[in-house]
Amino acid sequence: MESLWFSFFAGGSTVIGAIIIMFFGVPGEKTMATLLGFAGGVMIALSVFELMPEALHLGSVTATVMGFLLGSGMMFALDSIMPHAHMSINESVFVENVKEMPKAHPDILRTGYLIFFGIGLHNVPEGLAIGAGLEASPELGLYIALAIGMHNIPEGLAVAGPLRAGGLSMLRVIVFTLSAGLMTVLGTAIGLVVFNISPDFVGGSLAFAAGAMIYIVNDELIPQANGLHDHLANIGLISGLLLGFVMLNL
Repeated sequence: MESLWFSFFAGGSTVIGAIIIMFFGVPGEKTMATLLGFAGGVMIALSVFELMPEALHLGSVTATVMGFLLGSGMMFALDSIMPHAHMSINESVFVENVKEMPKAHPDILRTGYLIFFGIGLHNVPEGLAIGAGLEASPELGLYIALAIGMHNIPEGLAVAGPLRAGGLSMLRVIVFTLSAGLMTVLGTAIGLVVFNISPDFVGGSLAFAAGAMIYIVNDELIPQANGLHDHLANIGLISGLLLGFVMLNL
């Protein structure tokens, strides 16, 4: 049950993105670059300094390598089937001035629905990552949930912006954004069923989580952050990496 609560709060953080748009509009490029880089740094730290060593401790080298490849491979497959929409400068046309109630734009609304489905699908393996971390220790599960929660805030912006600009009411935008985030809970629930098979399987699952998170960072967070402001992206990345290292070694 604890893992479901962790994943609920991590997935529910997508709503923060919708609330930001509702009250303040879209954050500036410098702020977004720093936040995306920071989330990426924390996720790298968790993967490299904790998940992979713990996977090797619980399982074998073979299980760890296979788990990592499966995690990154699943994210690659999801990107191939349903490309993950990125929050970038090129999408600013969809989210400009969305604090005011816009006129309906069917093409933009269609884009918003595609982003909603894409992010919802991508959030399932993130829930698996939280469940795998909790199998190792409550602290690790909490750290992964916090990192994924930070990562989900920009995703909430990516979902809410086009839906709002497409003409949906703010209430419906929040419902859609929350629904996409709570697919994380589904992933964690699946993990509760399959993670208790054997220690070797738990080790492979931790490596799976590491592979999925490294793929997310390299495929989404770093390119997006650098595209917005490369220097602040690096500052955020280094800060997140160091904070993650310190948290895991206190």
